[in-house]
Amino acid sequence: MATSPNTADLLVNATKINTYYGASHILRDLSFSVARGETIGLMGRNGMGKSTLLKSIVGLVRPRTGTVEIAGQPMNGRPPYEVSRLGIAYVPEGRGIFGNLSVVENLKMAARAGTRGQRDWTYDRVLETFPRLKERLGHGGQQLSGGEQQMLTIGRALMTNPDVLILDEATEGLAPLIARDIWRICALVKGTGISSVIVDKNWKHVSQITDRNVILVKGEVVFEGSSAALHAQPELLQQYLGV
Repeated sequence: MATSPNTADLLVNATKINTYYGASHILRDLSFSVARGETIGLMGRNGMGKSTLLKSIVGLVRPRTGTVEIAGQPMNGRPPYEVSRLGIAYVPEGRGIFGNLSVVENLKMAARAGTRGQRDWTYDRVLETFPRLKERLGHGGQQLSGGEQQMLTIGRALMTNPDVLILDEATEGLAPLIARDIWRICALVKGTGISSVIVDKNWKHVSQITDRNVILVKGEVVFEGSSAALHAQPELLQQYLGV
């Protein structure tokens, strides 16, 4: 099992959260943390609570019990924009771009300094990182392919100069060449020191860049450990991920 990070280093610290949709109990006493500079793979079959956990962290869903702290500040019941201001950038499943705005407008509307005043991710740097977007600056969001929309969403998130980047279904539905580009960008982001939480069905690609991996089953953590520990337990992969 992975060693728990020092709580003083935690950018996200969710403790014993219980989240419901109506009468359905989705997250069950679940604890989850993200340390500064850490890249985490969040894994599990469909319907096991991954997206609900992310939404509980960013304030889109309110846990019934438990605590969520961002950079040491209690955020239970606080709106998502306050979570964002504390350095959390969320790329949701389905992307959430503004289809009626151009690529330029989608990017520039998000531009701001990070929590420590950092402006490492500028408009020019995002375009250097995503050369496909540079070729489509005047296109509306709805005119882009699925892969280009995903690049735009990640680029827009980076324009906020976040401390933590959360990617829900990073490469779902993307062509292999585009998916490879997304993985390249995930590795690049890791190299800059930004923390990441990555959800994706391709556990092999995820575990190539993660420091720690967490598997959920029915809203509970059933595995937490390094990529080496994950690869060393094929029976666990078969049982919980079906691979």
